[in-house]
Amino acid sequence: MQQLKSSITEYVMRDLHLTHGGFYRHFESKEDLFAEAFEQSLKELEDRFTNAIEQAAPGGELKALIDAYLDVDHLDDVAGGCPVAALASEVARRPHGARKPFLRLLTAYIGWMEQYIPAENADRRRAKAISLFTGMAGTLTVARAFTEDRDRRAILDGAKKFYLAAARR
Repeated sequence: MQQLKSSITEYVMRDLHLTHGGFYRHFESKEDLFAEAFEQSLKELEDRFTNAIEQAAPGGELKALIDAYLDVDHLDDVAGGCPVAALASEVARRPHGARKPFLRLLTAYIGWMEQYIPAENADRRRAKAISLFTGMAGTLTVARAFTEDRDRRAILDGAKKFYLAAARR
């Protein structure tokens, strides 16, 4: 994760023509910088899915969300795609205190997803949203490891059917 954060920082500093001191002065710490980048990535993801949901027919919002997440373009967009699928294993290696910003952001994102999940009560809706999001992020992570397009698409297609059926139950 340190190498990833350093690479991201170097690109941003180069593009903005900033020195290390000039760049880091805008953040309390490297963890703060990383949390802000993570938050921005989740916001962009939410915007992408909101667009897909807005174009869905009434009652098709959940399917639109799942289809947009488990999309081949999203799968191929490792750098601009879901930060959870890309970084969760690295965040898990951080000390508990350093995870708080990420957990706050993940909790808020899952809360946003809940509105599209049918359920008999709020607790069940939340449980389904957590299962759906973590499952889809895992699916994306594993599908990215496959090299054959046929295999990658089969993973995504199977997961779409599975998650849609599971979330509707």
